[in-house]
Amino acid sequence: MVAPSPLAVTKILTGIAGFDEITCGGLPRGRTTLVMGGPGCGKTVFALQALVNGARRTKEAGLFVAFEESTRQIIANAATFGWDLPALERKKLFFLDAQLSPEVVKAGEFDLIGMLALLEIKARDINAKRIVFDGIDVLLRLLDDPAAERREIYRIRDWLSRTGLTGVITQKVGGIGAVDQHYTFLQFMVDCVVVLRHEVVDGSAFRNLRVKKYRGSGFAGDEFPITLTTEGMQLTNRGPTELEYAVSDKRISSGLPRLDNMLRGGYRSGSNVLISGAPGTAKSTLSALFAAAACARGERTLYVSFNEGAAEIVRNLRSVGIRLAPHLKSGLLKMYSTRTRGPNVEDQFGELRAQVWAHRPHCMVIDPLSALSTKIAHVASADAAQQFLDFLKGEGITVVNTSLMDGINTDEATATGISTMADTWIHVSYVVQDGERNRALTIVKARGIGHSNQVRELTLSDDGVSLTDVFAAQGKVLMGVARWEWEQQEQAGKKRSLAATVLKRLQLQVAQAEAAARLQVVRTEMEARSAEIAVLADATGSASKLVQTDRAVLRKMRHADEEVRVAVRVAKRVGAKNGLARNGEPGLI
Repeated sequence: MVAPSPLAVTKILTGIAGFDEITCGGLPRGRTTLVMGGPGCGKTVFALQALVNGARRTKEAGLFVAFEESTRQIIANAATFGWDLPALERKKLFFLDAQLSPEVVKAGEFDLIGMLALLEIKARDINAKRIVFDGIDVLLRLLDDPAAERREIYRIRDWLSRTGLTGVITQKVGGIGAVDQHYTFLQFMVDCVVVLRHEVVDGSAFRNLRVKKYRGSGFAGDEFPITLTTEGMQLTNRGPTELEYAVSDKRISSGLPRLDNMLRGGYRSGSNVLISGAPGTAKSTLSALFAAAACARGERTLYVSFNEGAAEIVRNLRSVGIRLAPHLKSGLLKMYSTRTRGPNVEDQFGELRAQVWAHRPHCMVIDPLSALSTKIAHVASADAAQQFLDFLKGEGITVVNTSLMDGINTDEATATGISTMADTWIHVSYVVQDGERNRALTIVKARGIGHSNQVRELTLSDDGVSLTDVFAAQGKVLMGVARWEWEQQEQAGKKRSLAATVLKRLQLQVAQAEAAARLQVVRTEMEARSAEIAVLADATGSASKLVQTDRAVLRKMRHADEEVRVAVRVAKRVGAKNGLARNGEPGLI
C-alpha cells in the first residue's frame, strides 16, 4: 500500500471495509469518482453504501439520483443490508427518480439543467455533501449523440465542482474483460476510477475490485476480492506490508503432556500450529485435545469443522476419553460445522471472521484448513488462507489447523503450502510393519522453541491418547505387536537374569555363612587354648607362691635370717665363682 503524501487530496471515508485502506482514506472530496463494471458486480451497492455510511457515521447528508431503477426498488433491495433507508430518507438522504423515456429525450433539445437546479436546491436544504448518479450510461444511450453525451457529462462535472459535492457515477460495461469504447471518455474526465468485476469459475462466483485511477493520491492497484454480507460490501484487504502484532512467551498445553514435554512446555500463545497427516492418523483427535485443554483452563474456544457435524464429532471423541459436551453446555466451546462451497473460499473466510467476532475465542481449531486451501482455483483467492491466519494472529488467537494429505505415505510436504505459514508443524504418519499399521508423531519445526527430534508412537485407546518412545532393536524400529513381542522377550530375559542374580546371591550367602561358621570354630578353639594357657599359668604361679610361702614359714620356725640377706649371699657366691668382686675387681678363685 502506498502511503499518502502531505500534498494528497482531501478524502472522505466510504465506510466500506478494506476500500478506505487501499485508497489511503477513501474517495476524493469534492471530486468525481467513476464506478464501472458488468451486471451483478455491486456498483449500486458500492455507491449507496458510501452514501449511507456518510449519513450514519459522519452525519453527512446525501443525494441519490437513479437513472435506471426506481428509487422504491433500490430502497427495497437494500433492506437486506439492515441500513434502515426509510429512516435515513426522512432526514439525511434524498432519492430522485430520473428515469427518462426515449420519447422525452428525442422529442427536442434535452439537457440536465433543470434536474441539476432541483438537486442544488435540495442539497442546500439538507446540507448534502455527497451525491450518486446511478446508471449514467442509461442517459447516455438515450441521447445517442457523442456531442450531447460529452456535453451533459461535462455539465455534471462542472456542477459538482461548483457545488463542492463529492460525486459518484456508476456505469455499466460489457461482459468479463470487455470494454465499452463508446464511453471511455468518462474515465478521462473523472478523478478516480473503480473497476468491479463479476465472474464464475467452476460454478463459483467471484467479485473483485480494482482501483484503476486516482489523481493526486497513491493507492493499491491490485485486484482485491469482495463479498456481499448482511452489512453490505466488504473488501478483503491483504493488510499492511509490514507485519506487526503482539507476541508472547506464554506457553499453553497441547492437551497431551508428553507432547508438551517434546515442545519443552507446549504451544506458544497466539501462535499458528499445523498438524498434518494422512486420513485416520488422529489429526482431529490431537486438535480436540487442544480444544478440551483450553476449555479446562477457562478459555473461550471456537472449533470449526469441514468434515463432520458437531454432534458426530462429540460422539466420536468420547471413544478416546475426550469429553466436549460439558464445555459446549458451559458456552466456553462453540462448534461451527459447514461444507466447502467451490473455489471461492473468500466468502467462507468471511463467515469464519464473523464467527470469530461473535464468539471472541482465545483458542481456535480449524479441521481441516486444507479443505479450503485446496479449493483455491482463482488468483484473487490465492492468498486467502494466509490473510485469515494473519487476521487470527493479529487478534492474539492460538489456532491449531489440520492439513489432510493424500495416501498413507510419510511425505511431509504439504500440497497446499500452508506449512510455511505455521509456527509449529507436527506431522502424524503411518508405519506399516509385519502386517500392522501404527501411528507415529514427530515435530517437523517449532519456531523459537527447542523441541525433540525423536519419533513417538501415538496410541489411541479407551483410556485416552498417549505417546510412547519408539522401540529400536537390532537396528529396526518396532511398533505395535512387534514391539510388544520384543518387550515380552526382554521382560522374560530380565526375569531370567534376575532369577540368576538371586540364585548367585543365595549361593554367596551360603558360602559366606560356611566361612563364618568355620571362623567361629577357629575362634572357639583359640579361646579354649587360651583358657588352657591361663589355667596352666595360674597353676604354675600358685605352686611357686606356695613354695615361697612354705619357705618363709620354715625360716620362721627355724628362726633363720631374712630372705633378702640369704639372696645377697647367694649373689656374692655366684660373682666370686665368675672371678669378679662386687666392686668390679678380679675376685679370688
